[in-house]
Amino acid sequence: MQRTLSHHLPASIGTTVRIAGWVHRRRLLKSVAFLIVRDAAGLAQVVVTDPAVRAELEKLTEETVVEVTATATANGTAPAGVELTDPTVRPLGPPAAPPPFDLYRPALTASLPTQLDHAPTALRHPTRSAALRISAAAVAGFRTALDARDFVEIHTPKVVSSSTESGANVFALDWFGRPAYLAQSPQFYKQLMVGVFERVYEVGPVFRAEPHDTVRHLAQYTSLDAELGFVADHSDVMRVLRDTLAGMLGAVDERAGGALATLGVTAPQVPAEIPAVHFTEALAIAGAPADEPDLAPAHERALGEWARREHGSDFLYVTGYPMAKRPFYTHPDPERPAYSNGFDLLFRGLELVTGGQRLHRHADYLAALAARGEPVEPYAGYLDAFRHGMPPHGGFAIGLERFVARLVGAANIREVTAFPRDLHRLTP
Repeated sequence: MQRTLSHHLPASIGTTVRIAGWVHRRRLLKSVAFLIVRDAAGLAQVVVTDPAVRAELEKLTEETVVEVTATATANGTAPAGVELTDPTVRPLGPPAAPPPFDLYRPALTASLPTQLDHAPTALRHPTRSAALRISAAAVAGFRTALDARDFVEIHTPKVVSSSTESGANVFALDWFGRPAYLAQSPQFYKQLMVGVFERVYEVGPVFRAEPHDTVRHLAQYTSLDAELGFVADHSDVMRVLRDTLAGMLGAVDERAGGALATLGVTAPQVPAEIPAVHFTEALAIAGAPADEPDLAPAHERALGEWARREHGSDFLYVTGYPMAKRPFYTHPDPERPAYSNGFDLLFRGLELVTGGQRLHRHADYLAALAARGEPVEPYAGYLDAFRHGMPPHGGFAIGLERFVARLVGAANIREVTAFPRDLHRLTP
């Protein structure tokens, strides 16, 4: 008999079904016992009245994997309006060792470090798995939105010969006796692939050896990158990003509506045109000194509140960041060369996306590196492509875990990451 998932039980009322999953909870009453079985789709309630079946049920521990064959019977008080009666219960493995926390309770009461130490088990809790379902739906929406705009998905190396961002915060490793690094981003490669496909995107891990120990940083996270050619300036990139975010949130609503409901979350609407302020204006709105070179987290929060208050928007573009705070490949504003044709997107007062227009002329790259005192040699393979003709282009990168954390209101990015890697954690 084919296995039936819990959310398909309403279509099987009056028939014999076979379900399988984990013992989520047992309730042993005087005249009846209830077995709650959890599978990937949800919960199913099994009613046990036969003394022999009850005796076997009493031997089972929570999280034991079982198979149940029973009759699907309508009951408005049971999960999905169906309960399973006259069951046969068969363990599919030995009794499970009890987990270090109760997975049947509505919320996990264990501390976050305890949950992370026991992540393979903690992730079974509906509130933890819901965040991962939302993450999966967001990635699907990212791909769908860009596929519809003629982007091509690419896959680039994660081991590189030089750092991408001209910084020292890279993880070094030995590559057959040669120095190499884990990639900080696919930036160089996605730019080069614009010369092949014009529009490209990638979903993949990136690595930052930054000694942050905050609720918003990870040493390894998933980056959603896109790059597009033949742009007029960064505003073209911003329009594509807006449509991509709308596609991501639409996919979350469509594919992970149950997960949103589990967490009590409603996905926000992306405005038809996301409000934008120049960096200099953003400093004034945030009450920061006019010579501040970057936005601090407190400034971002103030800007998020302003965007919500003045525009009713959870999203805000900050454009024109100082060139001194942007990587060497960033295109300056032709009219204000000290500022960039770059932007950040704030989501509910937190930086979510960095993007902008890139340089595309070989001579401009040589000048930019010279101005920063950077040698050309480490970037020779990257720069060579610009000798052979590259169009004006730009792109962006979305931090997936940060996007999900902000969407669901998680206090710590690790709450929405299956197996986080940070300053202190390398297992499980």
